[in-house]
Amino acid sequence: MKLPAESRARLADLLVESLGADDLGRIEQLWVVEAKRRRDEVRAGRVKTISGSEARRRVRGAIGR
Repeated sequence: MKLPAESRARLADLLVESLGADDLGRIEQLWVVEAKRRRDEVRAGRVKTISGSEARRRVRGAIGR
């Protein structure tokens, strides 16, 4: 947790990619595909990330809390 965010993200990528299809159930496989798609969108600059605190603020605003 003391690594910079980018290093933690890369480590997470490597860990997920190290899992074989036999290690994952069907739902988990679909989530891996989705996570990689989202990662690729961020890396390509097609989507902009926001901080966790900003995400929580937006969700709370959307649900009226």
